[in-house]
Amino acid sequence: MGCCESTFLRRPDSLHKTNHHHHLYNNNTNTNRLTQTNNGPSSPSIAGKDSLAGGAAGFPDFSEFSLAELKAATNNFSSDFIVSECGEKAPNVVYKGRLQNDNNRRWIAIKKFTRLAWPDPKQFADEARGVGNLRHKRVANLIGYCCDGDERLLVAEYMPNDTLAKHLFHWENQTIEWAMRLRVALYIAEALDYCSSEGRPLYHDLNAYRVLFDENGDPRLSCFGLMKNSRDGKSYSTNLAYTPPEYLRNGRVTPESVIFSFGTVLLDLLSGKHIPPSHALDMIRGKNILLLMDSHLEGHFSSEEATVVFDLASQCLQYEPRERPNTKDLVTTLAPLQNKPDVPSYVMLGIPKHEEGPPTPQQPLSPMGDACSRMDLTAIHQILVMTHYKDDEGTNEVSNIIEL
Repeated sequence: MGCCESTFLRRPDSLHKTNHHHHLYNNNTNTNRLTQTNNGPSSPSIAGKDSLAGGAAGFPDFSEFSLAELKAATNNFSSDFIVSECGEKAPNVVYKGRLQNDNNRRWIAIKKFTRLAWPDPKQFADEARGVGNLRHKRVANLIGYCCDGDERLLVAEYMPNDTLAKHLFHWENQTIEWAMRLRVALYIAEALDYCSSEGRPLYHDLNAYRVLFDENGDPRLSCFGLMKNSRDGKSYSTNLAYTPPEYLRNGRVTPESVIFSFGTVLLDLLSGKHIPPSHALDMIRGKNILLLMDSHLEGHFSSEEATVVFDLASQCLQYEPRERPNTKDLVTTLAPLQNKPDVPSYVMLGIPKHEEGPPTPQQPLSPMGDACSRMDLTAIHQILVMTHYKDDEGTNEVSNIIEL
């Protein structure tokens, strides 16, 4: 590992080749009014690893939640549960919560839209179900929604290990090592390729805040970007310097716009900073690539690999949409760069390993416990009499209660 300045001057052959290998994603869906069970894709990735999606049992079903359930999960949407990067100032606040169902105590993320962002509840529900059909281990999947009065909420799998923005721009203990940055790039490319193959090629405002890390430290694409923030709202909320040029012209998001935004994420990964694409492209053309690299890497990266990623970013950021690569090109280019395939993501991120504790066995309640759970004073009294219970004063207070 290390830098060799001369390698930045030659263009890698891999970017001249287009791989037209197609993934075969099998999505068997059983749909009813409230619940959809989805099997993810079962074919191997381009990199030849295991299949990209887990089995159906690995993903929660898609459901309609009641507002009461989500209030209970978030302590009535307490500010203490807000996980949005901008807190309560965010236009659509995201909360973490924990379901209180006896059979389901999973942690969830809840996006709460501003009032009347989606005035038509049917349109909102239809959009949510469309996104909810997607099931993939590279995506923080949408597991439900809520339409109650003016309330519109989306419910997703909760990712406990922060965003790419936090790990790149606001890290405390260690920066993201080079191999992990390459993994992030590939995994998000795979997520976009899957969504595109399933008929959901549009992603709104892709940026480093949309990349989340799960309990194992694996990067995932937030499902929230697969829906706009409102029926008629803007698709991009970031600074105009990072917005696809065609969106500035006509206000429409296209699959090529998503590729442009992916290019800005690649720049983030390379530089460790949020650099305007035009500035970065000028430096790339001027062969000043070394100046763009994140100094916190301290030279611990392959200049050949960095050249490939810079070249790919440059292609993604082309002014003309038709000159940009597609999602399969992204995967084809990034897959061969993975150099630590056997090292877990949590190790490279420097976070503790997620330990799944054994489930607490459900012990049957004793007769007294059952009576107490039902608040059945008569049954409690009978049990105390049968066991010849007497309190310190020699009287049975339960008898007195029953007689009142």
